[in-house]
Amino acid sequence: MINLSAIVTPIIGFALLLCVVTIAIAILKKRSRKTAGLQPYRYKKVSNLLSPGERCFFDALETAVGDQFRIVPKVRLADILRVDEGTNRGAWQTAFNQIQSKHVDFLACEPKDMTIKFVVELDDKSHRRQDRQERDEFVDRALAMAGIPVFRFPARSGYSTEEIRKRIVSG
Repeated sequence: MINLSAIVTPIIGFALLLCVVTIAIAILKKRSRKTAGLQPYRYKKVSNLLSPGERCFFDALETAVGDQFRIVPKVRLADILRVDEGTNRGAWQTAFNQIQSKHVDFLACEPKDMTIKFVVELDDKSHRRQDRQERDEFVDRALAMAGIPVFRFPARSGYSTEEIRKRIVSG
């Protein structure tokens, strides 16, 4: 007579081992995806860094400043401002959170060494909203505290490079 337990026990053991290995692989894959920073989201390239209105102003601004400054568009505040190192950890984090996701429209730098010279903000009709005005006031105060001048220009359909140059030079 055949001993069924001698046959069934290894099969059950193999099936259990297979289940454990499958679960372990699934857990490792999930952890590896998280540690690699990958999410199940899909990303697409933005077609243009600047909107048509921003591009029009950018071209006029670059022409206005010529070789005197290098213009960099869409720079995060956290890339040009630092929270004072003497700030306690909780206050530091709060201050950093206020600048980490905000950006300026254009940053002017010294061409030779990329020293920060000034910021240019292009204000479209959204800047009439209360929340945008509060954001603008915060950005202006933070930049002033750091000694970075800010020039604000209203959005228009066209720009005078001479007008831009005069404002910045007299600024």
